[in-house]
Amino acid sequence: MININGLKINSVDYILIVDREFSIIYNTRYDNRLNVSTDKLDKSEYINKNFFEIYPSIEKETSSIVRCMTSGEIIVKKYQKFEDFKGRIYCTHNITIPIIIKGKINGVIEFVKDVTTIDNIENEKGSWTSGEFENSGMNFRNITFDNIITNSQSMRSVIEQAKIFTNTHNPTLVYGETGTGKEMLVQAMISYSGIPRRKVIIQNCAAVPENLIEAILFGTSKGAYTGSENRKGLFEVGDGGIIFLDEINSMPYGVQGKLLRVLQDGSFRPVGSNEEKFVNVKVIAAMNIDPMMAIEKNELRRDLFYRFSSSMIKIPSLRERKEDIQYFVDYYIQEFNKIYLKDVKRISTRLEKIFMDYEWEGNVRELKHIIESMICITDDEILDIHHLPAYMYDRIYQENSCAPSKKSIKDKPTIEDTENLNEEEYNLNKILKAKEREVIEKALRITKGNKTKAGELLGIPRQTLKYKMDKLGIDSKI
Repeated sequence: MININGLKINSVDYILIVDREFSIIYNTRYDNRLNVSTDKLDKSEYINKNFFEIYPSIEKETSSIVRCMTSGEIIVKKYQKFEDFKGRIYCTHNITIPIIIKGKINGVIEFVKDVTTIDNIENEKGSWTSGEFENSGMNFRNITFDNIITNSQSMRSVIEQAKIFTNTHNPTLVYGETGTGKEMLVQAMISYSGIPRRKVIIQNCAAVPENLIEAILFGTSKGAYTGSENRKGLFEVGDGGIIFLDEINSMPYGVQGKLLRVLQDGSFRPVGSNEEKFVNVKVIAAMNIDPMMAIEKNELRRDLFYRFSSSMIKIPSLRERKEDIQYFVDYYIQEFNKIYLKDVKRISTRLEKIFMDYEWEGNVRELKHIIESMICITDDEILDIHHLPAYMYDRIYQENSCAPSKKSIKDKPTIEDTENLNEEEYNLNKILKAKEREVIEKALRITKGNKTKAGELLGIPRQTLKYKMDKLGIDSKI
């Protein structure tokens, strides 16, 4: 029996080993030889992949793997609920132990006891209360407004607005592009409200099938449909507290009408019931598109929008607050230096210019993941263009190399010029790809197919080189 910090485990269902770069080097959960109940997976699907790629729902801030890797402590977590890259939900007890060799943490080993039940999967998917999963990786994080870092006056105004709306009974709608920090702002609002954690309900509307969302929110009456029982919905459970409805535009139109009634007079009827129930709940909702656009796309009822209109908060995109870009870069360099045990000082001047001109479609989340990716693969003190992830490096390369200049657009060839024009000769994209192939193949010949050395010769990471080789169909055995 394993007995650590009060957690007793008589047997272990899975063993996971992660190295110091957070790559999975052993995972019995998907090993077909040991777990016959799992899907048939090739090792390449999970071995040597980043832990957070295989378990995307686990936050780094609450991960026992990260805490163990950075602190060297033995970490015990009960009822850790998470989803893997195949969309399967688990609930587990975990004991995470550091692997220390000559005083250095080289990785961690985690012993896992699966306590997943049918109720965990059917009743809790996409929703939870903070008190219910107090020790889980998906629980409510104790975030305050002080945790929201910014150097932008527009974001400071958003924070002040959020503080005011927190203490009003009116429902509040937070909207902004993906990755702008909507959930973090809502978490801070909930902390600021002083509402007990057991009275906080979080529900992602996109995570629940359309035919179940009404029952989950408003409850069911016995006999409403085959197998239904008298069951409280989230509004009844959260009476006197706060309900956060994320991605509210994913909620079916009919259910939005029922939600409107709750917002107007606090009343609703459980599915299949004639009994009127009344609750007093503060509703905070979020969506990742502009409400007017959602109305045009028939994703949001106009009357529901009007009910939220008195308390709406728009979070500006990162390209609208460029003063935050370098601020976040410095912050995340410090954060990931600690996690990956690196000593990166800054980014280069030319990379800083690229960051300032970049569109940042994924906003703060994209910037965070890019800095993490760069720090993970380098031992250099200064991050430069060749450290960028393959997708961003390629996008910048295409934009800088292939975009037509204003002069080339203005000075179009005349009809006479185009009569004998060889289009292949002037296809810049094909010319650049051919040249890129030529240079890569030459570098591989010089290094006798060694991709690491070839990448160093070309001034790009090995991962970027491998990406380009796959894209261009280049064989390393040249």
